[in-house]
Formats: sequence, structure tokens, C-alpha cells
Amino acid sequence: MEQTRIKVAILDNSQDSDVYTPVEHWKAFLPVPWQAYKATEGQFPSKNDGITHVILTGSEASIMERDPWVDEEVAFIQDAAASKIPMLGSCYGHQLLALALLGPAHIKRCEVPEMGWLSISVSQHDPMLGTDKAFFAFTLHFDDVSNMDEEFMILGVTKQCPIHIMKHHTLPIWGIQSHPEIDISAGKQLLMNMLTADPARKDLYQNALRMIPRDSGKIGPFVRQYLQAGS
Repeated sequence: MEQTRIKVAILDNSQDSDVYTPVEHWKAFLPVPWQAYKATEGQFPSKNDGITHVILTGSEASIMERDPWVDEEVAFIQDAAASKIPMLGSCYGHQLLALALLGPAHIKRCEVPEMGWLSISVSQHDPMLGTDKAFFAFTLHFDDVSNMDEEFMILGVTKQCPIHIMKHHTLPIWGIQSHPEIDISAGKQLLMNMLTADPARKDLYQNALRMIPRDSGKIGPFVRQYLQAGS
């Protein structure tokens, strides 16, 4: 697929733009046409939109407490998978892929939430990850993927998250629990926003803000490889 013919749909799963603006993070790394759809308001691509690739963003929502719009997005993901449209899910989007393609038995609350700049170990080679055996990326989640099905392979793990990166065995579909699209300054800002919006977890956000931030800048190679999928 020639790059000039690629058009990316960003399915925006955020709820409060004063807290989290995932489209702003992703669009900076897309050298091709793209269009955002507010999934939380029931907006999804139509067949006439010319979409070739789909990015599923993170969210402040919990995958375990699903509003009606989630059912619509699950149906969209299932249709896109049947059409072999390349999909890349980050954080909540990663969990959505598991929910849509494997079922609710494959998502759960984290035993220990992950927050801050974490080292992700590469457990299986994939062109998306390059040759590094580990890399750092910003992470913030309270739910995760579990009970991996044989349809997916595990590409990366962290100390607390054994399914941190996954790829479908036969379809161009990837999920990553972290936020490689969020750089250090944006990660700090998001943590501060969450500290205000979710004061019950202030200790977790404050501890993450005390960390020494480390970002390996993997988002560029991720996107370049992803855009080649389906060609």
C-alpha cells in the first residue's frame, strides 16, 4: 500500500479533554492523512471514509465498567478485523482489542497498577519493536489483558504486566499497554491532570511524578512499521 493512499482513523476513547487529549499525542507522529472519531460519542468510520488503518487510543474509562459506546466500538473492531484492516491499540485500546476479539474473560483489574516510565522487556521479535531487548515508555493503567488466547502472541512484558505487548498471529493487529505516543513532558502533564481529576489515587500519581522519566522514543519506529502493515 503506497503511503499516499493510507488514511488512519484515530478512535478517540477519551472522556474529558481537560484531562487527556490522545489525538494531540498521536497526530504528531502520523505522516499520512488521518481523521479522528470520538468513540465515546458514538462516532466511528463509515465504509465511505477510505480508512486503511485504525488506532485505538487510551481512555480515563475502565474497561471493566463499560458504557454503551463500548459495545459499538467492539462491533466496529470485530468488523475491521474481519476485513483485515490493520489496528493498533494503546492502553485502553489494547484492552479493547482483547475484549472485542477474545471476550470479557481476557480483561481484568490490575493486581498492581502501573504508572510512570517503565522498562518493557521484549519477549518475542517483531519488526514493530526493532532489535532492542527492552525499552522505556510512559505507562498509566488500572486494568490489563489476561489469559492470553492462542490467537495472539505476547511480544513484551513488564514486571507487573505479563501481556504488555501482543500481536495477532494471522492479522495485522497489535496492542500495547503503555503509551509510547506520550513524551516525557506530556506524561508529566497527564499525571498532574489525573492528580486533580482523581484525588483518591493521589499517592500513585505523586509517586510516578517523582520517578526519573525515561523514554526510548520508540513511537517513531512503531508508527513507521505499523503504516507498512496491510501493504
